[in-house]
Amino acid sequence: MRSRWSLTSVSETLFKREKFMTFRTTQKLVQILLAVFATFLIAIPSVSAQDMKVAYVDLQKALNEVGEGKSAKAKLKKEFDEKQKQLDKKQEDVKKLKENLESQAMMLSEDARRERAMELQKKMYELQQLYIQLQGDLSKKEAEATKKIFEKMGKIIEEIGKEKGYDMILERSESSILFAKPGMDITDELVRRYNKK
Repeated sequence: MRSRWSLTSVSETLFKREKFMTFRTTQKLVQILLAVFATFLIAIPSVSAQDMKVAYVDLQKALNEVGEGKSAKAKLKKEFDEKQKQLDKKQEDVKKLKENLESQAMMLSEDARRERAMELQKKMYELQQLYIQLQGDLSKKEAEATKKIFEKMGKIIEEIGKEKGYDMILERSESSILFAKPGMDITDELVRRYNKK
């Protein structure tokens, strides 16, 4: 069983990409657009959901299956294991210090007990700070390792969408898809194309 200071696998975390768009419009342009939109709504019958061609992709699954994703995961795991050993050693030192204080408490003077207790508190704080630092470092490295992979996947998804005429491609976890026909899943297609490039 892992200690409470054990680092969690940061590889499970998906990083959401944000797209920022800026628009410069005048009040007149906004009015024209609203007028055109209103005309469009009146002139054309509403589009039903059945007219839309939708697919979805599981980016986490794709990340775990593409070659570059597997390599990144293996590298991160190696670093994780090294950092965990470092953390385990520090935790063992704190545990011994605590046990020594408890076993010798009755033989120590009040000042000596207070001094040992302060030393223990300091070591526990250092352990906590090390845990936070190591977890932050691993999260940063994971973000760096997966950023390029997700960017490449984004381009391939766009290619698939254009080639196959999809109106929309959803990300499985972000869109909370509870049910979809198997044919709507393009994850395997994404992985196949990614590994070819």
